[in-house]
Amino acid sequence: MDLEARAHSEHPEELRLWLRMLTCTQLVEKQVRNGLRAQFATTLPRFDLMSQLERSPDGLKMNELSRRMMVTGGNVTGITDQLVTEGLVERINVEGDRRAWRVRLTPRGRKLFHEMAQQHEDWIVEAFSSLNPKEIAQLHKLLGKVKQHSHSSQLAETA
Repeated sequence: MDLEARAHSEHPEELRLWLRMLTCTQLVEKQVRNGLRAQFATTLPRFDLMSQLERSPDGLKMNELSRRMMVTGGNVTGITDQLVTEGLVERINVEGDRRAWRVRLTPRGRKLFHEMAQQHEDWIVEAFSSLNPKEIAQLHKLLGKVKQHSHSSQLAETA
């Protein structure tokens, strides 16, 4: 039994599982953050913003980016300003709305994002390399059941 499990042995197994999942998520995220910083001199929020733009080749309005990233408009503006300065994204006027901007990746930004995305995928694959394909499929299926139950519970609460 590892330190995490011993420290919480008096708690229900479900709580210990939750803590284990959080710990694993934080460890993998830390590896990704460190890798992005070391190999690409960038941050996870910048990667996330570029990821959203990669999925929308015509670009997104700033408020759409905020909503998709679940952060404030100020956060998106700050990151966007940095990426514009570096030539990785561009702002485009929104026809019919002089106050709104659409943001999209530049060709240079798209190329860099694809390099980062491939490396990101490699880091995630490495993070799960101690599991065999059957274990990965089983874990995915089990977490899907938790997700479905949680989603159903939330729907019932709003009804």
